[in-house]
Amino acid sequence: MKSISLLKALEWLHLGQDAFINAIFAASRVIQTKTINTIFPMVALMKLVVLLGDGMADLPLAALQGKTPLQAAKKPNMDLLAKQGKSGLAQTVPEGFPPGSDVANLCVMGYLPARHYSGRAPLEAAAIGVLLGEADIAFRCNFVTIEGGIMKDYSAGHITSEEGRELIEALQPLMPERRLYAGVSYRNLLVLKAGAKALCTPPHDISDQPVAEHLPSGPDSELLIGLMEAARPVLARHPVNKRRIGAGKRPANAIWLWGQGPAPVMPSFSEKYGLKGAMISAVDLLKGIGRYAGLEVIDVPGATGTIDTNYEGKVQATLEALKRCDFVYLHIEAPDEAGHEGNTLLKVRAVELFDERVVGPVVEGLKKSREDWRVLLLPDHATPISIKTHSRDPVPFTIAGKGIEPDEVESFDEAAAQQGGYGQVEATKLVGMMMK
Repeated sequence: MKSISLLKALEWLHLGQDAFINAIFAASRVIQTKTINTIFPMVALMKLVVLLGDGMADLPLAALQGKTPLQAAKKPNMDLLAKQGKSGLAQTVPEGFPPGSDVANLCVMGYLPARHYSGRAPLEAAAIGVLLGEADIAFRCNFVTIEGGIMKDYSAGHITSEEGRELIEALQPLMPERRLYAGVSYRNLLVLKAGAKALCTPPHDISDQPVAEHLPSGPDSELLIGLMEAARPVLARHPVNKRRIGAGKRPANAIWLWGQGPAPVMPSFSEKYGLKGAMISAVDLLKGIGRYAGLEVIDVPGATGTIDTNYEGKVQATLEALKRCDFVYLHIEAPDEAGHEGNTLLKVRAVELFDERVVGPVVEGLKKSREDWRVLLLPDHATPISIKTHSRDPVPFTIAGKGIEPDEVESFDEAAAQQGGYGQVEATKLVGMMMK
């Protein structure tokens, strides 16, 4: 009877069908939010920020006198959050899954990979607006540098996006249905109707190794290898690569296909947590996760995914987004890139820049906002310098802000976090822990 009365009232007020539908959706959102707020009582009161330094965690290094890059770096803002907050270790990569940023960041956001992970490339497809049909399989298509059969550079010397677009245009006629799309720098996308069950290796996992041992294998692998081989002569004679060689830069002389999968199915972040949120990142993977999660994906001019990114622009975008959102996920890629390069000093510097130009200014902005807030600080995974790729090691995290009782940890690093008050937890629980 109540729904009939509401309909009649709306008709009497001449609000019409659209207003009626809007009213119903508004009512459902209120009910949903009230339900979620019963589970997470702090959700309606807090501004929540995830500050994520990709691949920051590492292992002790002789070059740093037995310290990790996090321990060696000057990072007063992260250490202060650890002193004022509560720390622990998070397992961001479940058993049986590859230790990639795709799986790890899904877990940090609370999505179980066993239910929602279908591959890296379909997430990146969403970031660049490529819609996948039921039969479509998206592949990450890296530009790489292969010399003497060795994977010399998984990023082709961090080729620029502008150069990459020229190369993609030249390669499109070789690809089925020409569904090859340019992304950011070396990160591109290919969509096929086959290859879902092929075994493909990420190129950053085989730095300085022979590629012949790691070519695609299994179902449809011949198709994938054929496309990779067909690209090589086109790339070899392209003016972009001739200019790069002339300038002493590594050429994009090959493509590498990996990370494939169909479109994932996942609930929105607001359905899970009752929060309106935003994603800020330079890389397509995180943007794609944000789109599938229903977050506002914010593009920041000058955000590069490398150490020269627009830190100030990302901070400003975060603080502006918090005026209209409850939650912001701010991702910085630079430490991970340094880890893949095996560059110890660059990784230490990347950590210091994250601290100085992101963590400090965001926390200062939160304090000035006069809102109650909490921050979750962490890497998504470790990218140890010694292996130049990701590992499954649990990573340090700190939650700080309103209502968080500090533990005895006084610095943000791998060893200190082992003594944290949270102990070791599954990363899928972290957002819920922020909200309680």
